[in-house]
Amino acid sequence: MKLMMTNLFCGDNVEVLRREVADNSIQLTVTSPPYDNLRKYNGFTWDFEGVASELYRVTKPGGVVVWVVADATVNGSETGTSFRQALYFKECGFNLHDTMIYQKACYVPLTHNRYEQSFEYMFVFSKGRPSTFNAIRIACLNPGAKKYRGNAKQKEATYSERRREETTVTNTTKQSPNIFTYVVGTNDKTTHNAPFPEALARDHILSWSSPGDIVLDPFLGGGTTGKMAFQLGRFFIGCDISPEYVEIARNRIGGSLDDWGITPGGGQDVWSNCKA
Repeated sequence: MKLMMTNLFCGDNVEVLRREVADNSIQLTVTSPPYDNLRKYNGFTWDFEGVASELYRVTKPGGVVVWVVADATVNGSETGTSFRQALYFKECGFNLHDTMIYQKACYVPLTHNRYEQSFEYMFVFSKGRPSTFNAIRIACLNPGAKKYRGNAKQKEATYSERRREETTVTNTTKQSPNIFTYVVGTNDKTTHNAPFPEALARDHILSWSSPGDIVLDPFLGGGTTGKMAFQLGRFFIGCDISPEYVEIARNRIGGSLDDWGITPGGGQDVWSNCKA
């Protein structure tokens, strides 16, 4: 069956990936798995090592996986599960291309003897050197400002300096740092209990893929990645083991599969074939 713009599957993500997704076919994965004690996901469990291995198999050379994750605090200590997962991705063959931060501008204040937890990791894994990078740019504080950089008359320049006589002009924009800050809780209404910001999915899709590429989310949840991928002209494959969440994502991404010409497949929970 032809690959549709949006392809949603209900089932165990390892089994779906093995059955439906070809080797080296996915440009970008943007996903956020259940954390630590939330491993029982809406009554289901999942296989981390199986997911990581399958993601390496299906990712194109030059493709990227964005893994958004945090750690629970148990008996006064953070678990460190996120770091163990990052190291396992490297064992699978991925490069740890960047350790990014998802900063929550409006975190929930708690009462405890540590600073407020206001961020999650966004590990960016690449299969070799990323083939696509379209940097998010932000405004410079003083665009047009001129700065004289002259040290040619100094007898000795430091390690970071070179002898020069020049004036530089501050650009209008600069490349974003690897901390992305978002106001949480502004997505359209969904009954999924942990959607990440639509802007987070948007920024990574823009950064690591191009129109017409295939984007994957093996933990479909409320469908945030799928919604943004569709709006940005990418093909999308999503799967979730929870029929409830697949239905939430289906309604949220487009309201009706018929709007995109997607035909339900044989009375199953598979709505279109996603094999590339």
